[in-house]
Amino acid sequence: MILQQANSLSIFTPEESNSLGALFFETGISAGFPAPSEEVKEERLSLDRELVRNKDATFYARVSGQSMIGAGLDDNDLLVIDRSLQPENNKIAVCFLDGEFTVKRLKVDKDEVWLKPENPNYPIIKITSENNFIIWGIVTNVIKKV
Repeated sequence: MILQQANSLSIFTPEESNSLGALFFETGISAGFPAPSEEVKEERLSLDRELVRNKDATFYARVSGQSMIGAGLDDNDLLVIDRSLQPENNKIAVCFLDGEFTVKRLKVDKDEVWLKPENPNYPIIKITSENNFIIWGIVTNVIKKV
């Protein structure tokens, strides 16, 4: 279910699933030279159990735009956002800024906060007292399509 949609992000709540998860093969898959086959151990894997630490404070959002490509966040990637985590310097955060949601890297120095894009084509945003600004949550994982 879509909770809120803005120009840069669409925010979703995690849905309960009674599914056992997808099949998971513990052996690992070589990204280098092919490895000799071993006995394959098969089990079920739930991405909710792997990616969500605090279910009540976790949301998903789809990225729209290119401002964070240097951090590996591409257009249409799905973000896992935890609202229970404390914002810290250098964390990637979903923020509500002057009526819009945005995802940027936090830069915190003493009493100053900047939102830093990871694309040189976008400006760094200095947060001032005139801004309507809320750090909405911290990005913990990114799910990509290939």
